[in-house]
Amino acid sequence: MKIICLSCGHKIDLGDAYDDYAGHVKCVTCGGMLDIKTEAGGLKAVTVTRERPAEPPMAPAAGLDPAAAEK
Repeated sequence: MKIICLSCGHKIDLGDAYDDYAGHVKCVTCGGMLDIKTEAGGLKAVTVTRERPAEPPMAPAAGLDPAAAEK
């Protein structure tokens, strides 16, 4: 069975082990957590329980004064 991550759009192949399953699946691409429910090999419900982690703020380049950049 294949599903699409609602957070990033990545296709996730769950295989036959998830034909009758209710629980969480983590997207390996973005880290988003999906709560899925399957029954008899078909997807019954999917929701995002945690969006992909926020990107950490970028550090200023070496030698640049952040206060001077604002002016």
